[in-house]
Amino acid sequence: MLSLEILILVVSILIILCILIFKFFDYLGIPVLLLFLGIGILAGSEGIGRIHFDNIRQAQSIGIIALIFILFAGGLDTHWQQVKPIFKHALILSTFGVFTTAIFVGIFASFILRIPILYGLLFGSIVSSTDASAVFSILRSKNVRLRGTLAPLLELESGSNDPMAIFLTIAVTQLITSPANGLSQIMFFFILQMGLGAAIGLTLGKLVVFMLNRLRLFYEGLYPVFCLASAFLIYSITYLLNGSGFLAVYLAGIVIGNSQIVKKRSLLRFFDGLAWLSQITMFLTLGLLVYPSHLLPITGTGVLLSIFLMFVARPVSVLLSLIFSKYTLRERIFIAWVGLRGAVPIILATFPLLAGIPNSELIFNLVFFIVLISALFQGWSIPIISRILGLSEPIENKCASPIEFEPPPGVDTELIELIVPFESNVVNKPIVEAGFPQDCLIVLIVRGENFIVPSGGTIIEPGDTLLFLTSKNSLKKINEILHRWKEA
Repeated sequence: MLSLEILILVVSILIILCILIFKFFDYLGIPVLLLFLGIGILAGSEGIGRIHFDNIRQAQSIGIIALIFILFAGGLDTHWQQVKPIFKHALILSTFGVFTTAIFVGIFASFILRIPILYGLLFGSIVSSTDASAVFSILRSKNVRLRGTLAPLLELESGSNDPMAIFLTIAVTQLITSPANGLSQIMFFFILQMGLGAAIGLTLGKLVVFMLNRLRLFYEGLYPVFCLASAFLIYSITYLLNGSGFLAVYLAGIVIGNSQIVKKRSLLRFFDGLAWLSQITMFLTLGLLVYPSHLLPITGTGVLLSIFLMFVARPVSVLLSLIFSKYTLRERIFIAWVGLRGAVPIILATFPLLAGIPNSELIFNLVFFIVLISALFQGWSIPIISRILGLSEPIENKCASPIEFEPPPGVDTELIELIVPFESNVVNKPIVEAGFPQDCLIVLIVRGENFIVPSGGTIIEPGDTLLFLTSKNSLKKINEILHRWKEA
């Protein structure tokens, strides 16, 4: 048994090592999932670290706590105005798409592994959810931005499909352990889980917003602590009432992140860092849990299941889910290809282990193998596929502004960055003659590597980045002025 001091030393070294190596992996476009899992495996009982860890329940508990933070942070960072137009399609993908993926994979797994159909469906349910955070980290590392509404669709799908996969896993586990439970009971369980999760998440999310804006705490550091405790409270209350705690936490995060609240910028930064820490801890723990020698015997079967999931189950479920949408065939192909598997399937694979279900160790090893194959094979190819399909464009490099502005609740003012087009009518004019609305103020001009504090007589040059302090109502007028071209 390791002492507390040794445990702290080992954990801190592993986390720092993950962060130091992250930059190199990020540059190569390889999902960080592989980095964190790989370090966990190397530190494990069959690696160079020789750390023996086989406590399934502790690993599951760590994974659940990490998922609470990750989903809450994901909700905070979800911009409702961007995802609103594609909400219906994302909802279908995260429910019907997950369900059909689980069915297809389950039937195929039952045939390949020669196991009862319920065990196959359990395996299909476990691997049915996707992890888009890995996708976006790869796209950012390769300086690629998706066109149209692909990015918000994938973002909302990945954030909302975990509760469905968790429900399916628990439901099939109950059917195996308690065969008396009929289909009607499962349907009632589904409605109860999702209904309570949505209702409690939205209601308590609004309550948290109300309290944040009225607490008036003297110490800024207490606001993130309050939100952290609120996320735990929302999850636990929903879970104890037999609702989906993960769905509730995610929806509460969306409500809070899309509301005007005090100290919003510091809250977003805090939970962004906490989400990264949660991912590192979760992947390291799951890496420690795996024995590489157990993966070798199932390599052939794992490759076969991975190929079926990537090239049959996920594409078919996407095509069926988006059959009535306006997405083009190229866009649907890309959506199908970016269905990377992440840490959630590995965490879900611990459920049958704890339930003592036969073949659960085989299922766990196969799930881990499929996650590795998905990250390796699909991860590096995503930027290439997006360019081949003509669905990407370079990310515009924004300046690193030294000015931050956080409007208090109820104040319709924001700080925005706009680039002056080379053919704009305002080029070579002093600011006072540009015709900008009176309720806007240019507080800074970024010109190359230089920061200029402007006056009314400052000449605007092409390519300048202007930082406007303005009301939202004037934003449209400012854009019209900047994009009014010079007369020939």
